[in-house]
Amino acid sequence: MPSPPLAPSPSPRGSEAIPSPIQLVLWWLGGPAPNPFLLLLVLSQYFRYPTMDKANDSCPSPKLHTRLRLWELADCYIFEPVDGLADLFLSVNRTNGSMNLVEELPPCSLSANPKVQIVFGVIGVLKLAFGTYFIVITDRDCVGSYLGHAIFKVTGLKVLPCNNSQSTSSAEQKKMETEFSELLDAAERTIGLYFSYGANLTVTSQRLHELGDDFKSLPLWRQSEPRFLWNGFLLEPLIENKIIQADVRSEKVNVTLIARRCTRRIGTRMWRRGADPEGYAANFVESEQIMQAKGFTASYVQVRGSMPFLWEQIVDLTYKPSFDIVRVDEAPRILERHFHDLQKKYGAVVAVDLVNTHGGEGRLYERYAKSIEPILSEDIRFIHFDFHKICGHIHFERLSQLYDQLDDYLKKHRYYLLSDKGEKMEQQTGTVRTNCVDCLDRTNVTQSMVGRKLLESQLQRVGVFGPNETISNYPDFDANYKVLWANHGDAISTQYSGTPALKGDFVRYGKRTTQGILNDLWNALARYYLNNFADGTKQDAMDLLQGHYISTVSRDMASPSKGLLETYASFRLASALILGALMFLMMSLKQARNDARHLVISLMWAGLCIGLTKYVKANGKVFTNRPRFYQSRH
Repeated sequence: MPSPPLAPSPSPRGSEAIPSPIQLVLWWLGGPAPNPFLLLLVLSQYFRYPTMDKANDSCPSPKLHTRLRLWELADCYIFEPVDGLADLFLSVNRTNGSMNLVEELPPCSLSANPKVQIVFGVIGVLKLAFGTYFIVITDRDCVGSYLGHAIFKVTGLKVLPCNNSQSTSSAEQKKMETEFSELLDAAERTIGLYFSYGANLTVTSQRLHELGDDFKSLPLWRQSEPRFLWNGFLLEPLIENKIIQADVRSEKVNVTLIARRCTRRIGTRMWRRGADPEGYAANFVESEQIMQAKGFTASYVQVRGSMPFLWEQIVDLTYKPSFDIVRVDEAPRILERHFHDLQKKYGAVVAVDLVNTHGGEGRLYERYAKSIEPILSEDIRFIHFDFHKICGHIHFERLSQLYDQLDDYLKKHRYYLLSDKGEKMEQQTGTVRTNCVDCLDRTNVTQSMVGRKLLESQLQRVGVFGPNETISNYPDFDANYKVLWANHGDAISTQYSGTPALKGDFVRYGKRTTQGILNDLWNALARYYLNNFADGTKQDAMDLLQGHYISTVSRDMASPSKGLLETYASFRLASALILGALMFLMMSLKQARNDARHLVISLMWAGLCIGLTKYVKANGKVFTNRPRFYQSRH
């Protein structure tokens, strides 16, 4: 991943070194558009915090400031640490976004009346054609802790523009900048971002233990796992952290569930399917379940991700657009690359495919099964389980049939276990990779089943459970654990599809309910609306913030062009015309009883309704909200 986009200016103190930029680890949970669902390493400071290790004063360990006073002056922004003594402030030029470190606030007359507020970190810096934008955290709530460090939820964001030179820009450039600014506004409205000033959320417990104390002493941005480092360009991976505590007899049991979303192929449900040519899959999420009890720590890591070959599903106003497998001959190579990458990171892999065997999903399954066949081995297994055929809509207890196929694999490759003395007792040597079409609903139900079985095994191993005890033996623990996984699935689903997960009532309550089925119907309709009429802008905002579309200062830049139909086509306009035609049709039909001429007019309006409807249907892709930067892989 590239380095952070900006580097601090040389210290005004000559030869004295300035510490590397410290960055906050954040994760982005779901919410309204554009919610890029990203765990972020967030640019936090360029200052020196004077607190240092007295045993090694020659190599100070910079600390993150948790509170900064933002001064909005006429020509610059000043970030002043207020949670401890600091000998340097960060100054940002409001005209061009350049930065330098200053030793004191610039003189300011009382008449200038600068705006001052407290912020809690700088998420990142985005450079566009006509200016630079700083995105800062203006409000936060503490929601829990992880490994002894507080976890905060972002409840307020602000974009600070540095673009006072717009007056010299051409009309075309200003138009393009306005479009980018609209995407920034959409990003600013995003909710569901979480962060920690001290915990590295991008690395699993097992990996963190293996890396040792020297690694953990590095700044967070240097510790991070690149796949989950979402500030490679601006800053973004998703980590969702949820914790429950339960009493089992006299023992306290803590269960933490962390989801880390990969940065390599980010996007929304319909606009990011399959894998890219390098083998990075859409909606790839690493979920780690951590158990702490009786001084022991255990964890299990499993992953989800879209079927790893090239395929698309372009919205066109139909409820379920057709699946389109792209460049079929490349599927085996891309899939092999994906699984070999998983092997390097997790060891053995068992791929669990939950899609249907008929229809469009059936074509995807056939391609997946055929493409993975050449690399199947002892370390790469493939299990197909037709979730809908076997479990239907209510019989999810039949997932036990799938677990029976996984049981020997899970026992062989174990889980990570640390003793009460900090010694490694077990090591996880393989993972389960689960997918359905979206990797949301069926996938979360299945992953929660795997997580439950592993947790029971861990609790039996450390002596909290008896040999035959299960989570179900403890109703309060059982209820909280189900809610934990249901919330986990909802957060991931909201990031990718814009709504909570379907089938969440089974994960939450252990059974299907009437209310759950009604909620699924509502969420399915909401997904249809978002996929067709909102996700295009959301996808653009994500691509822009992630650096997938680079805006430069070139004077020859031109905004992506649209055809005549694309310029004026609008589903709202089409709907208004059709409804208007229907209204006049009804009015004419009422008058047709007394005047045959109105019958002819009625037929004319009916023909117009039918014609408009057919035209909109035939040009469905044009009437949807499509990303401006998206290119089909055909």
